[in-house]
Amino acid sequence: MRILVVEDKRHIANFIQKTLTEHAYAVDVAYDGEEVLDWPDLSEFDAIVLDIMLPGRDGIEVCRVLRERGLRTPILMLTARDAVEDRVRGLDSGADDYLVKPFAYTELLARLRAITRRQGEASKTSVLKVGDLTVDTASRRVSRSGTEIELRTKEYAILEYLAHHPDQVLTRAMIADHVWNYDFEGASNVIDVHIRNLRAKIDSGFKQKLIQTLRGTGYRISARG
Repeated sequence: MRILVVEDKRHIANFIQKTLTEHAYAVDVAYDGEEVLDWPDLSEFDAIVLDIMLPGRDGIEVCRVLRERGLRTPILMLTARDAVEDRVRGLDSGADDYLVKPFAYTELLARLRAITRRQGEASKTSVLKVGDLTVDTASRRVSRSGTEIELRTKEYAILEYLAHHPDQVLTRAMIADHVWNYDFEGASNVIDVHIRNLRAKIDSGFKQKLIQTLRGTGYRISARG
């Protein structure tokens, strides 16, 4: 998943970016309210982590403007303010959830999972299934036919993206845009290498191959053969 973090205090932004990156998110960072208004036009994000106290425009106004433009991306608002009226203003501006600083990184991750699940999944389960493959997005555990599979961070991120879109062809550009951040300058063969490693772990030893290559197009995951 790809997240936009909007936080002017760089040590906090760096902490959030490091935490999310370690948990297989691709993360871009903006540092003021004016800058963030241009970001959704540059790329598609799964969620926005938005601080209230920002230079330029505050988070309340940024959220309101984004919603007025029709942006439906889930927004998690951050603030040091714990007053009820501040939480109400944030939610009324269009935020999906509210997290008060200081916060535990585990709660940040849980709230992001919750708002993205509500946005993108008809079911509230955190478990994705493709045939006998199971991807638990809460624990980041992957198993096939009951056997747990260890994946590296990028391998997991690619697999989760594929599993969220079963039977759909995802191009290399789509995978790069979703799994890496805006600064990624790698060649398409980097994705091919990750897919090859992922296929060796997911499909090796199984008659049915779930990860499929569409030559000249991209990849898909499917249990339909």
